[in-house]
Amino acid sequence: KDKLDDKGHEYIQQAINGVTRMNELLTGLLDYSRVSAQESKPAPIWAGKVLKEALTNLQRNINETNTVITCDDMPTVNADGGQLTRLFQNLIANAIKFCGDRKPEIHVGCQKQKDCWQFSVQDKGIGIDPQFKDRIFVIFQRLHGRDKYPGYGIGLSICKRIVERHGGRIWVESQPGQGATFYFTIP
Repeated sequence: KDKLDDKGHEYIQQAINGVTRMNELLTGLLDYSRVSAQESKPAPIWAGKVLKEALTNLQRNINETNTVITCDDMPTVNADGGQLTRLFQNLIANAIKFCGDRKPEIHVGCQKQKDCWQFSVQDKGIGIDPQFKDRIFVIFQRLHGRDKYPGYGIGLSICKRIVERHGGRIWVESQPGQGATFYFTIP
């Protein structure tokens, strides 16, 4: 340590930062690949239970940001409970992350459709330009720099894989500055 000048310390810090980023990226890719590899047979599960598990996993973040979360009554669905928890967790974490200068307010909704349950995660955050509504579900596609919002563009692609694995679909309705509502269906 004593033999390095400021430039040497800077290079070492850059190397450490690079290794940290690579580790986070590989962890995300591993999570992405596990969606199909960790197939548990879908079984009846109360969506309220998995939502509660997702909120428990996010509790620290919820407390730190004073997030207000409301939800509709949840049904019992035929799903992989672990993956449904991950789905709710990713969508709610994004709603908290992309709140802008506002206090995060999130509503988790559910409506019975003809042949499925339609869930929604609605926020009052920064919103998304409609031209990017499909791009955000593609792995590594980000709309903001990591200096403004951390992440690697993997979370929503994981959500898409989970929903499609269950035979449903996922989409977003949003306008910049007006929040976003992510919808997904479970047959």
